Amino acid sequence: MAKSLQTAMDYKPSYLSLYESGELDARIERLRELLKSCILCPRQCHVNRLEGERGVCGAELALEISSAFPHFGEEPPLVGSNGSGTIFLTHCNLKCEFCQNSDISHLGRGKKISPEEMAGYMVALQKQGCHNINFVTPTHLAPQIVSALPHAVRLGLNVPLVYNCGGYEALAVIKLLEGIIDIYMPDAKFADPAAANKYCNAPDYPLVLEEVLKEMHRQVGVLHVDSAGRATRGLLIRHLVMPQGLTETEKILRFIADELSQDSYVNIMDQYHPHYNAYRYPELRRRITTEEYLEALAIARRLGLHRGF
Repeated sequence: MAKSLQTAMDYKPSYLSLYESGELDARIERLRELLKSCILCPRQCHVNRLEGERGVCGAELALEISSAFPHFGEEPPLVGSNGSGTIFLTHCNLKCEFCQNSDISHLGRGKKISPEEMAGYMVALQKQGCHNINFVTPTHLAPQIVSALPHAVRLGLNVPLVYNCGGYEALAVIKLLEGIIDIYMPDAKFADPAAANKYCNAPDYPLVLEEVLKEMHRQVGVLHVDSAGRATRGLLIRHLVMPQGLTETEKILRFIADELSQDSYVNIMDQYHPHYNAYRYPELRRRITTEEYLEALAIARRLGLHRGF
């Protein structure tokens, strides 16, 4: 039986050990330092977030969320029987032209909260039975999120933390999150620099993604589940199949199979639909076909991938 399929009994989230040792406070300080001349993502805006300056993401210093609720539309290992405790953060460092959550990620519609209030949301979701706390688009607010964690621990938080991101991450930040994040859930969007530049103004996305996936995999390995099939720790990768994008799909899946593990959990998603500014690009004005999606699955199987789809 593959290691990823073994059960993990009596799992203790890794951040509890960092809290008990005092290392969590040190990490918070190191992350906060990055806000002075912001380098939280590869855009390296160097704005002083501590003084209220804004970079490409558009975020202020304060935590800002759009919603917090038990989500039953995530991957089965996250949802379990009671849902994934999902907290949507506003703004985004990637800003895809085809964004499905443009009101949140581009327009920043939400409300400002304190770290103590964030801790309260986290613990409330746990009390509702959620199996994890799932931070959606956390990249540009990582220090603020982590600063809420000690408050949450004191209130009794003890479920895994999910870092649900776009894959365009600063390697230094991901390294500082080691031992804090239990489950990484990055998108793997592009393998072609030209596509990443056209749709996200991020031509370095493919190279950044490869480095980040390797580091996340080093920290937490492939996805592990408990005896009930609920995720406890590991890497869960999402890949959205785009119209006429099977060349991208094959490159991304080949990297995962060859450089990470054939036991990697990869959700190959078929829900693309034209949204936000997608109408500006003729190639993005349609949904994918059934044939395109089935070919994406066939590519994954041919490469030896077998989990998540």
